[in-house]
Amino acid sequence: MLSKPDVAKSSEVPCLTIDGPAGVGKGTVSQALALRMGWNYLNSGALYRVLGVQARQLSIDLQDEPALVALAAGLQVRFSVADGKAQVLLAGKDISDELVTEASGAAASKLAPIPAVRAALLERQRDFLQAPGLVAEGRDMGSVVFPHAELKIFLDATAEERARRRCKQLKDNGLSVSLRAVLSEIEDRDKRDRERSVSPLVPAEDATTIDTTVLTVDQVMDRILSMCSERQLFAAN
Repeated sequence: MLSKPDVAKSSEVPCLTIDGPAGVGKGTVSQALALRMGWNYLNSGALYRVLGVQARQLSIDLQDEPALVALAAGLQVRFSVADGKAQVLLAGKDISDELVTEASGAAASKLAPIPAVRAALLERQRDFLQAPGLVAEGRDMGSVVFPHAELKIFLDATAEERARRRCKQLKDNGLSVSLRAVLSEIEDRDKRDRERSVSPLVPAEDATTIDTTVLTVDQVMDRILSMCSERQLFAAN
């Protein structure tokens, strides 16, 4: 088995990274690609929520850095995609519904800025690079976590279109929202993500940027599968 530092540099197992801001369709596209290609799937952003859930289950204080680092290093989490839906399994139990709660989001926000926790989860993310391949979704998958990935995609879209999509998603879930408020939230988050000192939201130098503003999920999929085929990572047809 490869050591942790070698995992990120290995070319024996192919890796496709999908980065970008919120609302560009990363989740939908990444899950569909993993299912279509028969590859493993990683939602890196969910790991902080998973860590928060397990910390709560074990009554670990979110300021107890040594305990959190140990927990992050041994996090027993697995992502599964079936029937067009992703499941997050913690120690074999489906906790997908718990991850979308306000409590999980708040915990993730407290955990993400802790450098030691980020470092521990960085190594944990690299553990997902296993045969036959990995589709890794996040904000720094191609630039930091898997810098030697065979194909790096950066999805983008206008803030207005991303706000519209987010509003539709929330309304479909029975929530009443304001487009103006959602747009403001997205613009604020973009600013924080792009200006943060650790792993800022920027495309990797060798990433291909796809603007999804006027594209359907199928159109984005077709473009990426075509690039995978060109690199002989996956036969698109």
